[in-house]
Amino acid sequence: MTDTAPLPAPVEDDHHGDILVELTGEHGEMIVVSGERIPRVVLTRAPGATVDDHIAIGTRDRRHLTLTVDGREATIAPGKGKLRRRSYRVDVRHAGTSYRLVPDSIPSSRLTRNGKRIGDFSSAGDRRVLAEWRDGAVVEPADAAIGYALAAAFGTGGQPMWMMAVETISEFLP
Repeated sequence: MTDTAPLPAPVEDDHHGDILVELTGEHGEMIVVSGERIPRVVLTRAPGATVDDHIAIGTRDRRHLTLTVDGREATIAPGKGKLRRRSYRVDVRHAGTSYRLVPDSIPSSRLTRNGKRIGDFSSAGDRRVLAEWRDGAVVEPADAAIGYALAAAFGTGGQPMWMMAVETISEFLP
């Protein structure tokens, strides 16, 4: 099987220069984020894990995911991704810092570091990620690298619960 996906193009980040997001492996089992001014982040799905085609990395099951930042292991804990937007959050703990990427509108998600919002990300799960950093936020290289990796791996945004409920009900109506 050959990979026919287009070659990744770097994204120009306002704070950190060119950032490259790559989905690698024959079945998309790895997301690699790299750049000259950020640490390399690698998110890997374990072999044999059940793959969900709606998620770029293929799973939200933390037991089947490994995250490293500059070669050092980090803890990743995606939410289950059910009815509420908040259930699509992804938590990461790295070098004593807590990160959370959580949907806050239909197209985008906010990134927090130790509970403080530092930026907003948008991605349709196609490796193209856009970041908008909050005015006045001090954004460290690891913040950017982790944010890009999470947005690329899990996508961003989510419908509000009431919209999901309306869609579910409408499926049962004649």
